[in-house]
Amino acid sequence: MDAWLPWLERLVSAESLDDCAGAVSALFAEYLGQPPAAHGSHLLWSSGSPRVLLLGHYDTVWPLGTVARWPFAVDGDRATGPGVFDMKAGIVQMVLAMASLPSLDGVAALLTSDEETGSLSSRPLIESTAAGCAACFVLEPSAGGKLKSARKGTGMYTLSVAGKASHAGLEPEKGINALVGLSSVVLAVSSLELGDGTTVTPTVSSAGTATNVVPASASVEIDVRVWSASEAERVDQLLRGIAPVVGSLSVEGGMNRPPMEPSPGLVAMAAGRGFESVAVGGGSDGNFTAAMGIPTLDGLGAVGDHAHGEGEYCLLSAVEERSSLLAQLVTEVMATTPPVVPT
Repeated sequence: MDAWLPWLERLVSAESLDDCAGAVSALFAEYLGQPPAAHGSHLLWSSGSPRVLLLGHYDTVWPLGTVARWPFAVDGDRATGPGVFDMKAGIVQMVLAMASLPSLDGVAALLTSDEETGSLSSRPLIESTAAGCAACFVLEPSAGGKLKSARKGTGMYTLSVAGKASHAGLEPEKGINALVGLSSVVLAVSSLELGDGTTVTPTVSSAGTATNVVPASASVEIDVRVWSASEAERVDQLLRGIAPVVGSLSVEGGMNRPPMEPSPGLVAMAAGRGFESVAVGGGSDGNFTAAMGIPTLDGLGAVGDHAHGEGEYCLLSAVEERSSLLAQLVTEVMATTPPVVPT
């Protein structure tokens, strides 16, 4: 712990993407002999043709300046600080596991800078790096110590109603009230027939320009979570088929992350070493690799709690145990999956 704990502090204390990328690069160089290559703001370390992908991110949800009021600290077995649980301790565990392997040939490690904002620029790199891999292990934080075998797919939609403005006092009848139309849309969304575990939640809305003007436009953001690709397609069609009582509806957005369905082989490998797995509602970059048909196991990162919340923490005593588990899983995949011989 004396060797890696200062690195965890350095990662948590680095707030900007540039500073954190520098800390990650230095950590890789220290333990693996060379830093990762930069692909824009994303960092990729690889040796040979990738057969196993270790996946994570170094961005957090915390704004610049958070460390000044809430610095990294250790209290007994707990380390706290912004991003320590999600997922900077996972980065340390990733590197420790890699450093313990007798050979890194065929191992790739990808740390992205935009997972918390939807992975818009990193998705192509994730998918191109993962292509042909026998397994992907995601270093997102655990669920109460348990690994994550499945994740819901996530969707982000904007439903907008177009109406017609008019004076609310003099001639409201000449207007088309987009807010009234949107209200009917929200009620329709709330009454959709949903599959088991599917959630379709109206969140942020806006309408109108002034109190004496009939609103000409109104919109609502919709959060969608589903367990299967077929359910995602069904919900998408339902949302696009809604008709407002007045005005006209337009629908933007769609599914941002496909569902991460279970990979029984990897779950069994972990279970054989005494680690349980659970399905969770939130998405990660593992959703992309699983949708490609690549066996994916998530939640191999930190043990702790309160991701995205004040007081998030990780348990220091679990770091080396989880690193060892990751190394064992990588070793087993490598042993049971021979390298692809070029034709």
